[in-house]
Amino acid sequence: MTSSDAFGIYVHWPFCKAKCPYCDFNSHVRHEGVDARSFAKALGTELTWFAARTPGRTVTSIFFGGGTPSLMPPEAVGHVLETIASLWSMSPDVEITLEANPTSIEAENFRGYRAAGVNRVSVGVQALNDEDLKALGRQHSSEEAIAAFRLAAKIFPRVSFDMIYARPKQTPEQWRAELTRALAEQQGHMSLYQLTIEPGTAYFDLYERGRLVTPTDDRAADLYDLTQELTEKAGLPTYEISNHARPGQESRHNLLYWRYGEYAGVGPGAHSRLADGDNRRALIAERHPETWRDLVRTQGHGIVSDTVVPPVDQASEYLLMGMRIAEGIDMDRYAALAGREIDSSKLAGMKSMGLIKRNGPQLMATADGRKLLNAVIAELAS
Repeated sequence: MTSSDAFGIYVHWPFCKAKCPYCDFNSHVRHEGVDARSFAKALGTELTWFAARTPGRTVTSIFFGGGTPSLMPPEAVGHVLETIASLWSMSPDVEITLEANPTSIEAENFRGYRAAGVNRVSVGVQALNDEDLKALGRQHSSEEAIAAFRLAAKIFPRVSFDMIYARPKQTPEQWRAELTRALAEQQGHMSLYQLTIEPGTAYFDLYERGRLVTPTDDRAADLYDLTQELTEKAGLPTYEISNHARPGQESRHNLLYWRYGEYAGVGPGAHSRLADGDNRRALIAERHPETWRDLVRTQGHGIVSDTVVPPVDQASEYLLMGMRIAEGIDMDRYAALAGREIDSSKLAGMKSMGLIKRNGPQLMATADGRKLLNAVIAELAS
């Protein structure tokens, strides 16, 4: 399936039980509780607004992200999916993913999500070390995480085992033990992210004050190499810089992003990229949940930013996203958007350094190039 054939829908559920210290996503804690019905209704209203602007599309993937979507009542998930099915054509093999936290309370909802139509769950295990789980602000133990993952694997056709590494004080020996244990449980897909310290997070404040010590660049590189080694041996090669899968088990929704496809994002803070002739429109929704809901009630949507992305800027976005994946970018598509080809001398130089390779029109980073991906992309774009 090409990017032009794919159309995805992202649904943002912004609420969490607690804010993790490393998280910079648009997530909010509501100790007084959440009126899930009113937010589900608002999601349906905003979906209707988007449907009027995307006629003729066939939905190939849906992704519930957050926040913590596994705090959504199954009936709210069902309402959203029923609304989507009533507004667009649906691909017969549509992928419907929901991110889940592995607490026992949320795991009890798994059967309800499956009945609503969810066919893929991404389980945020994050660590298999209870001390580190506590430091990460997680509210589950490693044993609870394994139990929840095993339950998800029984209920859903596809599941992802998600973890964070390069954590404070983490050694290669510790990560080898954790990842080996996780590989024994995985069911074909793993998202393995290096911890990054993002501005505006509790971890950033600690880091700035010298109270949080993260691995050195060399240690982080060792952990990355170890990750590639173990996943490759287990038959889960890298298909994106932080994602590994058996062939055919890749996340189709995330591939849509990386291939620079078209998608509508609903919910507080959600982003969209919609075709508009040769241009694209970049839309962003209001981030504050209750303010977004009020906007939807009054104007039918919560969009607060709508800008035109001309082809030359699309080329930059396509390069930035596409070089993250093993298949790379189509150089003909890039040239058509950018109005120019990538400088042949730069390509030759980076190829001689073993950072990129070609396969027909496809240009991709090598294993060594992925370690220096930001520099590779900057050089290609200049």
